[in-house]
Amino acid sequence: MAGARSVGSLPVPNVQALAEICNDPDEHIPERYIRPEASSEEVINNYQGDMAIPIIDLKKLLCPQSSEEECVKLRSACQYWGFFLLINHGVPDEVIANLKRDIVDFFSQPLDTKKEYTQLPKQSIDAYSSETKSLALCLFEFMAKAVGAKPESLLDLFEEQPRGLRMAYYPPCRQADKVMGLSPHSDAGGLTLLLEINNVQGLQIKKDGKWFSIDAPNGALIANIGDTLEILSNGKFRSVEHRAVINPNKERISAALFHYPSENMVISPLPEFVKDGKVKYRSISYLDFMKQIFTQQLDGKNRVEVLKLDQ
Repeated sequence: MAGARSVGSLPVPNVQALAEICNDPDEHIPERYIRPEASSEEVINNYQGDMAIPIIDLKKLLCPQSSEEECVKLRSACQYWGFFLLINHGVPDEVIANLKRDIVDFFSQPLDTKKEYTQLPKQSIDAYSSETKSLALCLFEFMAKAVGAKPESLLDLFEEQPRGLRMAYYPPCRQADKVMGLSPHSDAGGLTLLLEINNVQGLQIKKDGKWFSIDAPNGALIANIGDTLEILSNGKFRSVEHRAVINPNKERISAALFHYPSENMVISPLPEFVKDGKVKYRSISYLDFMKQIFTQQLDGKNRVEVLKLDQ
């Protein structure tokens, strides 16, 4: 239910029309939007200790006195969770504030006005893009270092490659227990950095068969591993299923920044990550991998699992 899009060949009304349907007790939500799992599956909130999503402090990663200990936490986060909260990431507060302002302003515009935009005013996006580019490259270096690989092993694959910013608007819905903001999925690329624009939470990740709600501190970024990075790391990093749920009373706005490999790349485990000699995934071109993703979204198979060699 995030924004205006199409599902298969079915026409989909704009997000304002969907919001009106969801918030009118006399209206019935169209059948194609009903998701029974929205209320039937267990969701864990307010978790603590070993059940809490890892928090990685970039300032500690960069500090010689604390870097080794923080690298151990980063490795564990990437291996067992596939997600982590990133604090002290160095993106200036002003840059984030300007981006949030422009995105909120865009979504507050009437539909006809939105259609006139090709993209948001370039200045705030360009500033955010510039700051997060260096941040992502820094994370790629530390991820490699965390598992004993050369820091440049991942950096070389993503340094000058495409990135994409996707903004999502999830309207409030009084019938939130019947719908899903974004169905369960994993990300195809390398690394995703998510920013909660208006501090309304709705992201849930799946771990050990259970859904965990992610409550990100104000200003933190939510980082997650994509399918491509799981394969490149030979399974040392995990790409995990996640979804977005709807808030019954508040709108939720988020901005996800995706980091992709070259479209001409052949994806396979990197030698630096295969030190025991056992390659766990077969090779596949990135373009074929993307074609496979759209095919498997129809039959529900996990697209990374089918590339494993030990099946």
